[in-house]
Amino acid sequence: MSAAPLPPPARCLAPRERALVVGAGGVLGSALLAEALVAGRFAQVAALVAAPLAATLEGFAALPEAALDAPAAPVADIAFVVLERDRHANGRDDAFVRPDPAQLPALAARLQAAGVRRLVVVVPHAPALLPAALAQGFASQTEHAVAALDFEHCVFLRAAQGATPEAGRSGVERLVGWWLSQLRWMIPAPQAAVRTVRLAQLVVAIGRLLPATAPGTRVLAPEQLADAAREPDENQAEIKLAAALARR
Repeated sequence: MSAAPLPPPARCLAPRERALVVGAGGVLGSALLAEALVAGRFAQVAALVAAPLAATLEGFAALPEAALDAPAAPVADIAFVVLERDRHANGRDDAFVRPDPAQLPALAARLQAAGVRRLVVVVPHAPALLPAALAQGFASQTEHAVAALDFEHCVFLRAAQGATPEAGRSGVERLVGWWLSQLRWMIPAPQAAVRTVRLAQLVVAIGRLLPATAPGTRVLAPEQLADAAREPDENQAEIKLAAALARR
């Protein structure tokens, strides 16, 4: 059986898609928002907000969360949902909606009802605590429920999670962080955390590759993201991402 054809490089795709970032207040979320806003990548980029936010950048829109429930038109073609534990400490990012992992199926259903056809969920995790079989499959009933919504494209990205800064962490979080740090030597290099800005670049590239990819649900493991991240040439990185998306 011949392999499925790879989609064209993301840089060659026309910027027809409108993107929505949910979770833009976190460390990775804000980097992803900035990466998506680079001129020409999307027709428009919006962020889901919980409080009024002045939108002064060209091509950027602040979308109130209530707009998901009564949209006048589809709110976006693709939504990036970023689940992460780290947020900026200055309080400025409280204006952005912070998605609750436990409520992901309900959020995904609202996004689909609001016209979103493609969903990319970034799921940070501690590689040492996630069985290898789950790294490339559904890790919870929550993810099963999201996949059952039948988006045109649904992608779960398992992004190896770096350490949370000590400031602002509880005693229990510091203890858990220390314990996880002791396991770091057990984590193979391909599963090591990808630098935040680089990870944001990969996530946006994946989103832009999806329209030319066969419909379906996919799970990308940390090793696949790390493999693409090591490529100094962007075209080669996108080829690796496209190959990962082509696997079913």
